[in-house]
Amino acid sequence: MDAQANPDLSENLNERRAGFVGLGLMGGRMAVNLLKAGWTVTGWNRSTAALDDFAARGGIRAADVAALRDQPVIIFMLPDLSYIEDAARELLAGWAAEPPTPGTAVVVMSSVSPAAVKDFGARVAAVSRGNAVVVDAPVSGGTTGAEEGTLAIMAGAEERDFQRLLPLFNAMGGTVRRLGPLGSGSLAKACNQLIVGTTTAALAEAAELAERSGMDVAALYEVLGGGLAGSRVLDVVGPRLAAKDYEPTGPAKFMHKDLSFVLESAAAVDAAVPMASAGVELYAELKRQGLGDLDLAAVRQTIANLCDHQTAQTN
Repeated sequence: MDAQANPDLSENLNERRAGFVGLGLMGGRMAVNLLKAGWTVTGWNRSTAALDDFAARGGIRAADVAALRDQPVIIFMLPDLSYIEDAARELLAGWAAEPPTPGTAVVVMSSVSPAAVKDFGARVAAVSRGNAVVVDAPVSGGTTGAEEGTLAIMAGAEERDFQRLLPLFNAMGGTVRRLGPLGSGSLAKACNQLIVGTTTAALAEAAELAERSGMDVAALYEVLGGGLAGSRVLDVVGPRLAAKDYEPTGPAKFMHKDLSFVLESAAAVDAAVPMASAGVELYAELKRQGLGDLDLAAVRQTIANLCDHQTAQTN
Protein backbone atom coordinates (compact mmCIF):
# COMPACT_ATOMS: atom_id res chain seq x y z
CA MET A 1 0.00 0.00 0.00
CA ASP A 2 1.27 3.46 -0.90
CA ALA A 3 1.49 5.60 2.26
CA GLN A 4 1.02 8.86 0.37
CA ALA A 5 -2.14 7.57 -1.31
CA ASN A 6 -3.83 6.89 2.02
CA PRO A 7 -4.61 10.10 3.94
CA ASP A 8 -5.55 8.23 7.11
CA LEU A 9 -2.19 6.48 7.11
CA SER A 10 -0.34 9.72 6.41
CA GLU A 11 -2.08 11.42 9.33
CA ASN A 12 -1.29 8.46 11.55
CA LEU A 13 2.42 8.65 10.72
CA ASN A 14 2.51 12.41 11.15
CA GLU A 15 1.46 12.00 14.77
CA ARG A 16 5.02 10.87 15.50
CA ARG A 17 3.94 8.20 17.94
CA ALA A 18 5.83 4.97 18.58
CA GLY A 19 5.86 2.02 20.92
CA PHE A 20 9.22 0.76 22.17
CA VAL A 21 9.81 -2.71 23.63
CA GLY A 22 13.16 -3.30 25.34
CA LEU A 23 14.66 -0.37 27.27
CA GLY A 24 18.03 -1.90 28.14
CA LEU A 25 21.56 -0.62 27.54
CA MET A 26 20.81 0.20 23.91
CA GLY A 27 17.03 0.48 23.74
CA GLY A 28 16.67 2.91 26.63
CA ARG A 29 19.07 5.38 25.05
CA MET A 30 17.46 5.01 21.62
CA ALA A 31 13.98 5.61 23.01
CA VAL A 32 15.16 8.74 24.83
CA ASN A 33 16.55 10.11 21.56
CA LEU A 34 13.10 9.66 20.01
CA LEU A 35 11.66 11.68 22.90
CA LYS A 36 14.25 14.40 22.33
CA ALA A 37 13.26 14.54 18.65
CA GLY A 38 9.65 15.21 19.58
CA TRP A 39 8.19 11.71 19.35
CA THR A 40 5.61 10.50 21.84
CA VAL A 41 7.00 7.13 22.93
CA THR A 42 5.15 4.50 24.92
CA GLY A 43 7.55 1.91 26.28
CA TRP A 44 7.54 -1.49 27.89
CA ASN A 45 10.37 -3.32 29.60
CA ARG A 46 10.48 -6.49 31.67
CA SER A 47 12.43 -4.85 34.51
CA THR A 48 10.74 -1.93 36.23
CA ALA A 49 13.96 0.01 36.92
CA ALA A 50 14.52 0.73 33.24
CA LEU A 51 10.86 1.61 32.80
CA ASP A 52 11.03 3.99 35.78
CA ASP A 53 14.02 5.75 34.24
CA PHE A 54 12.27 5.99 30.88
CA ALA A 55 9.16 7.51 32.47
CA ALA A 56 11.29 10.01 34.39
CA ARG A 57 12.69 11.19 31.05
CA GLY A 58 9.25 11.83 29.58
CA GLY A 59 8.24 8.44 28.23
CA ILE A 60 4.85 6.80 28.73
CA ARG A 61 4.53 3.43 30.44
CA ALA A 62 2.72 0.56 28.75
CA ALA A 63 1.10 -2.02 31.00
CA ASP A 64 2.16 -4.75 28.56
CA VAL A 65 3.18 -5.18 24.94
CA ALA A 66 -0.43 -5.79 23.87
CA ALA A 67 -1.23 -2.23 25.01
CA LEU A 68 0.89 -0.97 22.10
CA ARG A 69 -1.46 -2.43 19.48
CA ASP A 70 -2.67 0.98 18.22
CA GLN A 71 0.78 2.54 17.85
CA PRO A 72 1.63 3.25 14.19
CA VAL A 73 5.18 2.01 14.80
CA ILE A 74 6.28 -0.60 17.34
CA ILE A 75 10.04 -1.02 17.85
CA PHE A 76 11.55 -4.15 19.37
CA MET A 77 15.05 -4.02 20.88
CA LEU A 78 15.39 -7.39 22.61
CA PRO A 79 18.29 -9.91 22.62
CA ASP A 80 17.00 -12.21 19.87
CA LEU A 81 13.96 -13.00 17.75
CA SER A 82 12.72 -15.65 20.19
CA TYR A 83 12.42 -12.92 22.86
CA ILE A 84 10.55 -10.71 20.40
CA GLU A 85 8.14 -13.49 19.46
CA ASP A 86 7.44 -14.22 23.14
CA ALA A 87 6.90 -10.53 23.92
CA ALA A 88 4.65 -10.02 20.89
CA ARG A 89 2.47 -13.11 21.43
CA GLU A 90 -0.48 -11.27 23.01
CA LEU A 91 -0.09 -8.35 20.61
CA LEU A 92 -0.42 -10.65 17.61
CA ALA A 93 -3.32 -12.51 19.21
CA GLY A 94 -5.13 -9.18 19.50
CA TRP A 95 -4.40 -8.34 15.88
CA ALA A 96 -5.75 -11.71 14.81
CA ALA A 97 -9.06 -10.82 16.45
CA GLU A 98 -9.07 -7.20 15.29
CA PRO A 99 -6.48 -6.18 12.68
CA PRO A 100 -4.42 -3.03 13.31
CA THR A 101 -4.53 0.16 11.27
CA PRO A 102 -3.26 -0.43 7.72
CA GLY A 103 0.42 0.45 7.43
CA THR A 104 1.33 -0.39 11.02
CA ALA A 105 5.07 -1.05 11.17
CA VAL A 106 6.82 -3.55 13.43
CA VAL A 107 10.51 -2.57 13.48
CA VAL A 108 13.00 -5.19 14.64
CA MET A 109 16.17 -3.33 15.65
CA SER A 110 17.85 -6.28 17.37
CA SER A 111 20.48 -8.52 15.76
CA VAL A 112 18.48 -11.51 14.51
CA SER A 113 18.64 -14.25 11.91
CA PRO A 114 18.07 -12.90 8.38
CA ALA A 115 16.07 -16.02 7.49
CA ALA A 116 14.04 -16.07 10.70
CA VAL A 117 13.04 -12.40 10.48
CA LYS A 118 11.59 -13.04 7.02
CA ASP A 119 9.50 -15.87 8.47
CA PHE A 120 8.40 -13.56 11.29
CA GLY A 121 7.40 -10.94 8.73
CA ALA A 122 5.25 -13.47 6.90
CA ARG A 123 3.52 -14.49 10.16
CA VAL A 124 2.82 -10.87 11.13
CA ALA A 125 1.41 -10.14 7.67
CA ALA A 126 -0.87 -13.19 7.87
CA VAL A 127 -2.10 -12.51 11.41
CA SER A 128 -2.74 -8.81 10.70
CA ARG A 129 -4.40 -9.60 7.35
CA GLY A 130 -1.77 -7.54 5.60
CA ASN A 131 -2.25 -4.45 7.77
CA ALA A 132 1.14 -4.68 9.53
CA VAL A 133 4.57 -4.89 7.95
CA VAL A 134 7.83 -6.03 9.56
CA VAL A 135 10.99 -4.03 8.89
CA ASP A 136 14.38 -5.19 10.16
CA ALA A 137 16.70 -2.33 11.09
CA PRO A 138 19.54 -3.53 13.33
CA VAL A 139 22.08 -1.04 14.60
CA SER A 140 25.79 -0.69 15.17
CA GLY A 141 27.64 1.84 17.30
CA GLY A 142 27.29 0.52 20.82
CA THR A 143 26.03 2.41 23.83
CA THR A 144 27.97 5.52 22.81
CA GLY A 145 26.20 5.66 19.45
CA ALA A 146 22.87 4.95 21.12
CA GLU A 147 23.47 7.76 23.62
CA GLU A 148 24.57 10.29 21.00
CA GLY A 149 22.04 9.32 18.34
CA THR A 150 24.79 8.43 15.87
CA LEU A 151 24.04 4.74 15.33
CA ALA A 152 24.49 3.09 11.95
CA ILE A 153 21.06 1.72 11.05
CA MET A 154 20.84 -1.03 8.43
CA ALA A 155 17.30 -1.41 7.13
CA GLY A 156 15.59 -4.21 5.28
CA ALA A 157 12.31 -2.90 3.90
CA GLU A 158 10.36 -1.96 0.82
CA GLU A 159 11.32 1.52 -0.33
CA ARG A 160 7.96 3.08 0.56
CA ASP A 161 8.11 1.68 4.11
CA PHE A 162 11.70 2.81 4.54
CA GLN A 163 10.88 6.36 3.43
CA ARG A 164 8.00 6.77 5.83
CA LEU A 165 10.12 5.43 8.70
CA LEU A 166 13.13 7.58 7.85
CA PRO A 167 12.26 10.38 10.34
CA LEU A 168 12.13 7.75 13.08
CA PHE A 169 15.49 6.27 12.10
CA ASN A 170 17.12 9.69 11.74
CA ALA A 171 16.21 10.49 15.35
CA MET A 172 18.37 7.56 16.49
CA GLY A 173 21.06 7.20 13.85
CA GLY A 174 23.72 9.14 12.00
CA THR A 175 24.11 6.73 9.08
CA VAL A 176 20.84 5.22 7.85
CA ARG A 177 20.66 3.03 4.76
CA ARG A 178 18.16 0.72 3.12
CA LEU A 179 20.01 -2.43 2.00
CA GLY A 180 17.11 -4.23 0.32
CA PRO A 181 13.90 -6.06 1.31
CA LEU A 182 13.13 -7.60 4.69
CA GLY A 183 16.12 -9.63 5.95
CA SER A 184 18.71 -7.42 4.24
CA GLY A 185 19.25 -5.33 7.34
CA SER A 186 19.95 -8.40 9.44
CA LEU A 187 22.36 -9.75 6.84
CA ALA A 188 24.18 -6.41 6.82
CA LYS A 189 24.42 -6.55 10.61
CA ALA A 190 25.79 -10.09 10.39
CA CYS A 191 28.49 -8.79 8.03
CA ASN A 192 29.17 -5.96 10.47
CA GLN A 193 29.58 -8.44 13.31
CA LEU A 194 31.87 -10.61 11.22
CA ILE A 195 34.22 -7.63 10.92
CA VAL A 196 33.83 -6.41 14.51
CA GLY A 197 34.08 -9.84 16.11
CA THR A 198 37.09 -11.10 14.18
CA THR A 199 38.90 -7.74 14.34
CA THR A 200 38.43 -7.60 18.11
CA ALA A 201 39.73 -11.15 18.37
CA ALA A 202 42.78 -10.29 16.24
CA LEU A 203 43.50 -7.25 18.41
CA ALA A 204 43.17 -9.41 21.51
CA GLU A 205 45.62 -11.96 20.09
CA ALA A 206 48.06 -9.18 19.25
CA ALA A 207 47.71 -7.78 22.77
CA GLU A 208 48.49 -11.10 24.44
CA LEU A 209 51.41 -11.81 22.10
CA ALA A 210 52.86 -8.34 22.69
CA GLU A 211 52.43 -8.33 26.47
CA ARG A 212 53.87 -11.82 26.89
CA SER A 213 56.84 -10.65 24.83
CA GLY A 214 57.45 -7.69 27.15
CA MET A 215 55.85 -5.01 24.99
CA ASP A 216 53.49 -2.22 26.11
CA VAL A 217 50.09 -2.94 24.56
CA ALA A 218 48.85 0.66 24.66
CA ALA A 219 51.98 1.82 22.83
CA LEU A 220 51.53 -0.95 20.28
CA TYR A 221 47.94 0.05 19.62
CA GLU A 222 48.97 3.68 19.25
CA VAL A 223 51.44 2.93 16.50
CA LEU A 224 49.08 0.44 14.84
CA GLY A 225 46.40 3.12 14.79
CA GLY A 226 48.66 5.34 12.68
CA GLY A 227 49.03 2.72 9.96
CA LEU A 228 46.93 0.40 7.85
CA ALA A 229 45.84 -1.57 10.94
CA GLY A 230 44.00 1.51 12.23
CA SER A 231 40.23 1.05 12.45
CA ARG A 232 37.13 2.18 14.30
CA VAL A 233 37.24 -1.12 16.20
CA LEU A 234 40.76 -0.35 17.36
CA ASP A 235 39.72 3.17 18.40
CA VAL A 236 36.71 2.02 20.40
CA VAL A 237 37.61 -1.41 21.74
CA GLY A 238 41.41 -1.01 21.82
CA PRO A 239 41.55 1.00 25.07
CA ARG A 240 39.41 -1.59 26.84
CA LEU A 241 41.57 -4.42 25.51
CA ALA A 242 44.77 -2.67 26.59
CA ALA A 243 43.41 -1.91 30.07
CA LYS A 244 41.75 -5.32 30.44
CA ASP A 245 38.54 -3.45 31.15
CA TYR A 246 35.73 -5.93 30.68
CA GLU A 247 32.89 -3.91 32.24
CA PRO A 248 30.02 -4.67 29.85
CA THR A 249 28.86 -2.15 27.29
CA GLY A 250 27.08 -5.12 25.75
CA PRO A 251 27.40 -8.86 26.55
CA ALA A 252 30.14 -10.65 24.61
CA LYS A 253 27.98 -13.79 24.35
CA PHE A 254 25.86 -12.09 21.68
CA MET A 255 28.82 -12.15 19.29
CA HIS A 256 28.60 -15.93 19.20
CA LYS A 257 24.94 -15.66 18.19
CA ASP A 258 25.66 -13.01 15.56
CA LEU A 259 28.51 -14.95 13.96
CA SER A 260 26.25 -18.00 13.86
CA PHE A 261 23.93 -15.95 11.65
CA VAL A 262 26.87 -15.40 9.29
CA LEU A 263 27.33 -19.17 8.99
CA GLU A 264 23.60 -19.65 8.43
CA SER A 265 23.49 -17.01 5.70
CA ALA A 266 26.66 -18.31 4.05
CA ALA A 267 25.30 -21.84 3.92
CA ALA A 268 22.21 -20.57 2.08
CA VAL A 269 24.31 -19.16 -0.79
CA ASP A 270 27.31 -21.52 -0.70
CA ALA A 271 29.70 -18.79 0.49
CA ALA A 272 32.94 -19.71 2.24
CA VAL A 273 33.39 -17.87 5.55
CA PRO A 274 36.53 -19.25 7.25
CA MET A 275 36.96 -16.19 9.50
CA ALA A 276 33.38 -16.43 10.73
CA SER A 277 33.82 -20.16 11.37
CA ALA A 278 36.91 -19.51 13.49
CA GLY A 279 35.11 -16.68 15.28
CA VAL A 280 32.14 -18.86 16.19
CA GLU A 281 34.50 -21.37 17.82
CA LEU A 282 36.41 -18.67 19.70
CA TYR A 283 33.30 -16.98 21.09
CA ALA A 284 31.84 -20.38 21.97
CA GLU A 285 35.00 -20.89 24.04
CA LEU A 286 34.45 -17.48 25.64
CA LYS A 287 30.99 -18.63 26.75
CA ARG A 288 32.37 -21.96 28.02
CA GLN A 289 34.84 -19.99 30.14
CA GLY A 290 31.94 -18.15 31.78
CA LEU A 291 32.83 -14.77 30.26
CA GLY A 292 29.69 -14.27 28.18
CA ASP A 293 28.16 -11.50 30.29
CA LEU A 294 31.31 -9.38 30.16
CA ASP A 295 32.23 -6.85 27.47
CA LEU A 296 33.30 -7.98 24.00
CA ALA A 297 36.86 -7.05 25.03
CA ALA A 298 36.77 -10.10 27.33
CA VAL A 299 37.79 -12.13 24.30
CA ARG A 300 41.31 -11.10 25.36
CA GLN A 301 40.80 -12.98 28.63
CA THR A 302 39.58 -15.98 26.64
CA ILE A 303 42.79 -15.96 24.63
CA ALA A 304 44.88 -15.43 27.78
CA ASN A 305 43.22 -18.46 29.33
CA LEU A 306 43.98 -20.50 26.21
CA CYS A 307 47.62 -19.35 26.43
CA ASP A 308 47.80 -20.41 30.08
CA HIS A 309 46.26 -23.78 29.27
CA GLN A 310 48.77 -24.31 26.47
CA THR A 311 51.64 -23.42 28.81
CA ALA A 312 50.36 -25.88 31.43
CA GLN A 313 50.12 -28.62 28.79
CA THR A 314 53.70 -28.16 27.65
CA ASN A 315 55.24 -27.96 31.14
